[in-house]
Amino acid sequence: MRKIAIYPGTFDPITNGHIDIIERGCKIFEKVIVAVAKATNKECFFTLDERIHLANISIKHINNAEVEGFDGLAVNFVKSKKSSIMIRGFRAVSDFEYELQIAHANRTLCEDIETIFLTPKNKYLYLSSSLVKQIARLGGSIKEYVPDAVQDAIKNKMQKK
Repeated sequence: MRKIAIYPGTFDPITNGHIDIIERGCKIFEKVIVAVAKATNKECFFTLDERIHLANISIKHINNAEVEGFDGLAVNFVKSKKSSIMIRGFRAVSDFEYELQIAHANRTLCEDIETIFLTPKNKYLYLSSSLVKQIARLGGSIKEYVPDAVQDAIKNKMQKK
């Protein structure tokens, strides 16, 4: 039986690379819940509510995906959704050590949860939310990297600062 999978992250902001991973996950699982993390070790550009809103707009074309915010450990959110599968995006070799560390920590916290790694299309291999924000801060075009609503939200937020 295909199951529900959880794709946790900060999604600050959601990028076309994230959306590609969500679309790939939705081909494998009955449902993918995009779990937007409240508490992170990073200072977020967008608030939790803004990140949830932008993710919802960005994946509205995907019938078997939904967005929820969460606070605390991702493994606890996965268990609360009666799931045992966590999706993580894997871009380049530079992600390997970090993602492996997180997967092992999650397995230690809850041995019943499996982490599935998905890779995006080649054109998104080096795309990250941090890169998008840096390009935008320096006045570059982010059109190829994020949905229009995200591009507009970044522009509006930067104009207010």
